Amino acid sequence: MEMNLMRDADLENRSVLLRVDFNVPINGGKISDDTRIRAAIPTINYILERNARLIIISHLGRPTSEREAEFSLKIVAEYLNDLIENKVLFAADTVDEEAKSLVEGLGNGEVLVLENVRYNQEEKANDEEFANKLASFGSVYINDAFGVSHRAHASVVALPKLMEGKAYAGMLLEKELVYANKILANPARPFTAIIGGSKVSDKIGVIKSLLSVVDNLIIGGGMANTFLLAKGYEIGKSLHEAEKLDLAGELIKLAKDKGVNLYLPYDVVTAKEFSANSEPHYFELAEIPDDEMILDIGPKTCEEFADVLNNSRLIVWNGPVGVFEMEAFSVGTRTIAAYLAASNAEVVIGGGDSAAAITQFGYADDMDHISTGGGAFLELMEGKTLPGVAVLHKGEN
Repeated sequence: MEMNLMRDADLENRSVLLRVDFNVPINGGKISDDTRIRAAIPTINYILERNARLIIISHLGRPTSEREAEFSLKIVAEYLNDLIENKVLFAADTVDEEAKSLVEGLGNGEVLVLENVRYNQEEKANDEEFANKLASFGSVYINDAFGVSHRAHASVVALPKLMEGKAYAGMLLEKELVYANKILANPARPFTAIIGGSKVSDKIGVIKSLLSVVDNLIIGGGMANTFLLAKGYEIGKSLHEAEKLDLAGELIKLAKDKGVNLYLPYDVVTAKEFSANSEPHYFELAEIPDDEMILDIGPKTCEEFADVLNNSRLIVWNGPVGVFEMEAFSVGTRTIAAYLAASNAEVVIGGGDSAAAITQFGYADDMDHISTGGGAFLELMEGKTLPGVAVLHKGEN
């Protein structure tokens, strides 16, 4: 289905409601990673260049009904004010009389950031009455929040439904969907996917879906332990999902049936305890002691994975291959990141911890695309239609 795009909207002198994903990490009262804010800047500037009045809607974290101060978007509004030339105001609530007054007093080319939309419990309930209050603030709606477009929340679904055909996809959301379609519909080959993270259960759907389109599938991280156990290896006291052993076996068989090359670690870095202070040990798979746990892939595995990556034309990576947050067990993930940075392949990072790792290691600028939404990206890879995207299709709003 064809989607309503922002570039087709008449924004001149309008009040524009922009849903963004400014759910950024804040440490010690400072924003520690502004990737999601900067990713929305092209859309923000596009709107403001058309002399529009911009009302920004976002969430931050998972506040309770107590409205914890640590989840206030005030710090984000102040940060945005330093990033763009236009004046940025802040409303201390989302839809109260003060917010309404600030919206009414907004001048052309000015920006108003509403307080954390999740301070209102009606947001997650996809409440239409709450969405109506938001809708009264503007005449055009734009969704540029890919990271929450898999959520049926009021500012993502109910709100655009109320906008009488004036709901559009922003530049970032459009870019995310273009990459997802390129991956699933017409991938360059050889196509390699790297799937990591801790649990098989979190990524069953995406693994099954990718096995229908990839040439190579690399499994790393804690989830690889379940696959290794399913293949008969002893993994000591490593993290694994005993109840998913049969499923892992089925996925191994499915890969074989579909002619997909499935790669698992065959040497590992272990420790006796899950701690940054633990001493790292190296073992071949057949040698892992009962009292050790796997926390990273080994050097031989890194070399094998690198050979696969060097012969790929498209690479998608979602999930680290080790506990990269701990220096002693970050080598595998760091090595993969370095190979991808130097690769001639088109490289897409599927959000979440992979994006955090790429940024932490300083390789973000070397990637072709870093998705701003881990969960939304995974659902797209499973072939699902995102609720926040479906409502932007022509004829749907």
